Amino acid sequence: MSIGAVLELLRQDFPDISISKIRYLEDQGLVEPERTASGYRKFTPGHVERLRYVLGVQRDHYMPLRVIREHLDAIDHGLEAPVGRFGAGLAPGPFAPRLVEAPPAQSRPEPQRRFTRAQVLIAAEIDDDVLSALESHGLVSARAAGWFDADAVTVARTAGELATFGIEPRHLRAFRSAADREAGLIEQVTNPLRARGGDVAAQAAGLTQELSSLSVQLHAALLKAALERGQA
Repeated sequence: MSIGAVLELLRQDFPDISISKIRYLEDQGLVEPERTASGYRKFTPGHVERLRYVLGVQRDHYMPLRVIREHLDAIDHGLEAPVGRFGAGLAPGPFAPRLVEAPPAQSRPEPQRRFTRAQVLIAAEIDDDVLSALESHGLVSARAAGWFDADAVTVARTAGELATFGIEPRHLRAFRSAADREAGLIEQVTNPLRARGGDVAAQAAGLTQELSSLSVQLHAALLKAALERGQA
């Protein structure tokens, strides 16, 4: 199938996917479509499953492409997927170039991207006082039109879970400050690429996700090391 057909299949589960992103993953050696005599890419269902695996673990587990590539190498050698993340319509278990027939696209609801305040409270399972505290400390905020995005729901839900351990929203300002500093550092690397436009800008988007994954990995390792030092 063509790269455009692949795009339509992946967009059902990954609305932000683009042709440039698929090309970027190809450039990184994560998928290797065949080429026609005239140079057009030819993808198989196995390539689509492979891309879906890459995008799924990158989004859900914040894994850098280097680690995902190691996972794919293991899968290619017949081992179980280290992370069993498969999109809708795909068979679980070790990777194989096959697809289970997916339900028609129109039967899949679009992921919700806009939430009212009441919907945030329900989705995050918190009360209005907690959400107000998160807003006052700059951890979540409504857009200009008054709605919240999915990231705000994730922050609110996580903050609500932390609150059950006595960690209140006011304690979380350090997380926001650290995230802002990390974002600024990543933007120093990627903004010059974005300014060039075209495919280079699309590569910047992929690089941003890669650097974000590495930052999350580093943060987790440093936190683990700090806790171990404290228990020594």
